[in-house]
Amino acid sequence: MTGHLSLQTPLGGVLTDQRVRLLEAIDRVGSLNRAAKEVPLSYKAAWDALDRMNTLAPEPLVLRSVGGAGGGGTRLTDYARQLIHLYRAMQSSQQDVLNRLPTLDAVPGDADAAQLRTLIRRMTMKTSARNQFAGTVVALTDRQGLVDVVLALGPQDRITATITPEAALDMGLCLGDELFALVKAPGVSVSRQAPAEQQGLNVLSGRLAGLRATQRHVGCSVVRPSGLRIQAVMTDEWAAECHPEQAVWAVFPSDSVVLVSFQ
Repeated sequence: MTGHLSLQTPLGGVLTDQRVRLLEAIDRVGSLNRAAKEVPLSYKAAWDALDRMNTLAPEPLVLRSVGGAGGGGTRLTDYARQLIHLYRAMQSSQQDVLNRLPTLDAVPGDADAAQLRTLIRRMTMKTSARNQFAGTVVALTDRQGLVDVVLALGPQDRITATITPEAALDMGLCLGDELFALVKAPGVSVSRQAPAEQQGLNVLSGRLAGLRATQRHVGCSVVRPSGLRIQAVMTDEWAAECHPEQAVWAVFPSDSVVLVSFQ
């Protein structure tokens, strides 16, 4: 049994399997015309699909360039890559549910529906972590008996998660795996000066944005040049000495990063 996943907005569908395959092809070949042939789609159908996605999505999905020796091209934004990761993860979870449905055939009537609801609840993950990053494993290295897992979140952004060898084995981690990385906002510190690089520490530069005062603390975002946002929680005293758009560094230990696989 298989299903078809479509992500919707109030104005209509944004992502279908065909559109995701078009985005993935654009990422590989850097050309809408060549990507359309891979899907396959006519150039007009591919253009219309891309235009529709860009219209409905809250951020641009592609960047177009014209002229030059290569005649221009089309490339994905980091936001588009995050959407692809999300879609594929949801698709994998959906198929996992469908694969288990035949085991419920022996249970008749209402009990069948009740077991299905229980199964879906168990497979639906909710997390309190404000930072949820989709990435691809690009390196697995041993460090003093632990494993450093390097995730590429996009062309410009990488983070490291430090886990035990047992955890790496249980997850069956390999290069190219797609994972989600969770980092709680209170575990992220923000520095106004560039910290010294050291093993076991993620240091990401950016600009300060989105200061949000509450009764006990101040929430903020560090925005990377790629547009990636890292959420943090700081004290009132720290926030009083800062201003929006200021150059800052988000810092968090690699062993505070939790990895999630949907495989």
